[in-house]
Amino acid sequence: MTESKLLILDVEPEHENLRIDKYLSEQLENLSRNYLQKLLKEGKVIVDGVTVKPNYRINQGEKIEISIPERQETKLEPEDIPLDILYEDKDLIVVNKPKGMVVHPAPGHYSHTLVNALMFHCKDNLSGINGVLRPGIVHRIDKDTTGVLVVCKNDAAHQSLSLQLSEHTITRRYHAIVIGNLKQEEGRIEGNIGRHPTDRKKMSTGVRNGKPAVTHYHVLKHLNGYTYVECRLETGRTHQIRVHMASIGHPLLGDDLYGPKKRAIPHLQGQTLHAMLLGFCHPRTGIYMEFGAPLPDYFEDLLLKLDYPDAYCTF
Repeated sequence: MTESKLLILDVEPEHENLRIDKYLSEQLENLSRNYLQKLLKEGKVIVDGVTVKPNYRINQGEKIEISIPERQETKLEPEDIPLDILYEDKDLIVVNKPKGMVVHPAPGHYSHTLVNALMFHCKDNLSGINGVLRPGIVHRIDKDTTGVLVVCKNDAAHQSLSLQLSEHTITRRYHAIVIGNLKQEEGRIEGNIGRHPTDRKKMSTGVRNGKPAVTHYHVLKHLNGYTYVECRLETGRTHQIRVHMASIGHPLLGDDLYGPKKRAIPHLQGQTLHAMLLGFCHPRTGIYMEFGAPLPDYFEDLLLKLDYPDAYCTF
């Protein structure tokens, strides 16, 4: 029999008369609204002792009990995939992730991920804090984002890096190409980020229960209709740079999720975003270390072509 985890929520006054499926999707950001509706239809959600349907409207003071079945973890296989290793010791490994590689397994991506490659390279030497699907993973970058990523080989290292992340003491600098010409040479973007209320694939600013997020940017070069920028993260929310730059009217070039649906450069796959630099205090020695990854070839080519468009007939 599949075991279940029981969650209990008390309805606050500000959520009076809200549909229960919407309320739960706001409170439980890691679960999709469709999945929560499925739980409701299966009778796994009880309000004050009574099972309810997805369209039930909640009332102040009600107690909601949700039985969430423990998901069966998929057995992962090590895969002999080449890694671009920037640094490695007995506590951690720093890699330069290529474009198109998913960091850790998820529905639809249970193989050919960075984790599969790390399992082959590191054998059993990966931290287990994040579970069997994300061994060693402290932070992640999107599939089409390239650049520096640190992975922990033991739980002590993982706890140290996680604490540094939560205290915002890790240095993270990204390079990106955004659509349009930024009028200000530098700026600070502040806006809470949370799950989009209707599109679960997207994050959004200004949503209820969003988490504080701050991005600093400065212009590296003005191109023809585009701007090459460096972004420094003060926080690390999902899709933070992509969401923040889109919120000021300058989405990342190639970003199909937050930018225009029609691609400006037809053959470009995914957003032009590169994790250029990562700095942190080593979990064992306490010494501050920084690691950088060069821009990938496709990014360098784009910069050249956007800077001198007359010299190139097509992309």
